[in-house]
Amino acid sequence: MTQQVVCSERAMKHLARRDRRLAAVMERMGSLERRAYPDVFTALLRSVVSQQISKAAAASVWGKVTERFAPLTPETLGKASPEDLRACGLSLGKVRYFEDICHAALRGELEDSTFENLSDDEVVARLSALRGVGVWTAEMVLIFCLGRPDVVSWGDLAIRRGMTVLYGYETLTRELFEKHRARYFPWGSTASLYLWQLASENPTRGVSRRGAKSPVTM
Repeated sequence: MTQQVVCSERAMKHLARRDRRLAAVMERMGSLERRAYPDVFTALLRSVVSQQISKAAAASVWGKVTERFAPLTPETLGKASPEDLRACGLSLGKVRYFEDICHAALRGELEDSTFENLSDDEVVARLSALRGVGVWTAEMVLIFCLGRPDVVSWGDLAIRRGMTVLYGYETLTRELFEKHRARYFPWGSTASLYLWQLASENPTRGVSRRGAKSPVTM
């Protein structure tokens, strides 16, 4: 069964009380769901595959990886040679990232239980220490693997675009972003789902793409 990140009724009610504009959006859209990743290991590999290539190209490479190394586990991937990985369409740099992630998983460092007693910031710091894993990727892992409830990513293009649409801003400063992020506490991850949906409805809204990412590439 496909795992889902679902907007809970409790979270939606809280956000509706805190933010009238977001309340109107939630009423219009209803409860949202997004596909979750089954584990941290898979999510990190998928993110590496998606870096700096189109969505279609990433899907092609990922399909080759999952077919060639099925079942995709640290054990099966750990037996792969660099040549095997390159044959799937991975660059040499991404092969090295795969190897680092695989080694971390084999050491038991990517088990969900490893992160249970860590704060969000501590998880981000630990994951982003891996080669090929940035802060944004770690934040997406918090939402879509570890189920952390209060994640709103400044580094995400779509999140920022969603805020500009929701509040009618021409530009979004970090100060304004933090103001709204604080208002969403402790259910920022649910707010993020609605901001992403708003962004998908307004794909050309003016937010600079430089250095920003979106969960469609995750």
